[in-house]
Amino acid sequence: MTRLALHSRLIPGTEEAYETEHARVWPELITVMRTAGISDWSIWRSGRDLFHLVVTDDFEAAVAYLRNDPIDQRWQQHMSQFVEGFAENPEGVAGQSLRHVWTMSEQTDRT
Repeated sequence: MTRLALHSRLIPGTEEAYETEHARVWPELITVMRTAGISDWSIWRSGRDLFHLVVTDDFEAAVAYLRNDPIDQRWQQHMSQFVEGFAENPEGVAGQSLRHVWTMSEQTDRT
C-alpha cells in the first residue's frame, strides 16, 4: 500500500458548503473508489486549503479508472462548484502528489 498527499484549494466562500457535502459522501462513490483500488481517503482543511491523504496500491491506475467512471464524473462535476482544483506537482505521482519529506514511523532509532 502507498500513502500519498494531495493539495487542493476551495473557491472563496464555499468552505462550509464543502464540509456539508463531505458529511456524507455518496455511498456509490465510495464503492467506485474502492473498486478503483483506493482503500482510504482523508481530507483536512486549513482555511481554503485542503490536504488529502490517499491510501492505494496504484494511484495512477486509480485515477485512470475514475476518469472514465460516470459516478466519479458526476461527483467531480458537482464538487467543481466548491473546489478550484488540485495543485500540480511535476515531481509527484500523476503530477499531483506532494513531495514526501518524513514519516516518524519510517525512521529507525540509530542511537
